[in-house]
Amino acid sequence: MGGDPQFDPDQILTRKAFENAISVIMAVGGSTNAVLHLLAIASAAGVDLTLSDFETIRDRVPVLCDLKPSGRYVTVNLHQAGGIPQVMKMLLAHDLLHGDALTITGKTIAEVLADVPPEPPADQDVIRPWDNPMYDRGHLVILRGNLATEGGVAKISGVKKPKITGPARVFESEEACLEAILAKKIKAGDVIVVRYEGPKGGPGMREMLAPTSAIIGAGLGDSVGLITDGRFSGGTYGMVVGHVAPEAAVGGAIALVEEGDSITIDAPGRLLQLEVSEKELARRCANWQPKPPRYTKGVLAKYAKLVSSSSVGAVTDS
Repeated sequence: MGGDPQFDPDQILTRKAFENAISVIMAVGGSTNAVLHLLAIASAAGVDLTLSDFETIRDRVPVLCDLKPSGRYVTVNLHQAGGIPQVMKMLLAHDLLHGDALTITGKTIAEVLADVPPEPPADQDVIRPWDNPMYDRGHLVILRGNLATEGGVAKISGVKKPKITGPARVFESEEACLEAILAKKIKAGDVIVVRYEGPKGGPGMREMLAPTSAIIGAGLGDSVGLITDGRFSGGTYGMVVGHVAPEAAVGGAIALVEEGDSITIDAPGRLLQLEVSEKELARRCANWQPKPPRYTKGVLAKYAKLVSSSSVGAVTDS
């Protein structure tokens, strides 16, 4: 490397680095996928990171960027306005980044950002000034309740109704859900359940971009909820909750939901609740039988056997 400094990955992938990454994701309004991927990377790096850390950082980091799908601008506009360095410098100036964390350049975060101004340019509105953020708190919410005892992840930026209680509309796959939406069988107030799309059930957690896009196209984006043990694209918008764990394939409560059951999604209250009694849930659990695996040999069969819960990053070596 011609005399460049050499570092081991564990000198860069530290607890401080992961906290910095979460802070930046919150500030730019990033994808729910960041939760899954950062948990997995932290696991590989031997860093103790949990869903609770995302909630802790969410409470103190505002959303500074007006970006799609809930906002107006795209990534190239962010780059032209100063990009990630500008956002990071704003966070650093307000003690929300660890400036002493090492980067791959051999310099610390503070050193890399030394020449970046602490406030964004005045002639743009992609990156908001610190005293006028898009949202006072981060947009990625960890929901828990009897439907997600290990947690679920919602992105609430731009959501007009962050709380909904409605009848469950249950689908065993993404395709079945999409077919129902296109056939106009989903009504305002419904809570769609797409299950058996988790790490084991998928296997592999497909992105639910088609159903969520179809909901928006049907004009139901602000009046329908959706929960899934699968995950979402960064282009997803609306009152949707992914990464619901435990997943259906292992008998999680999402597998026990029946058509017409009342479900509450309460983002401000951080709650995902199936409104049936514990006695009834226990009865359903006792009668539940796992579905046959979609693959019985090959890489996907091996993956399904090895993969862990999405709540710890869907890793295969735990």
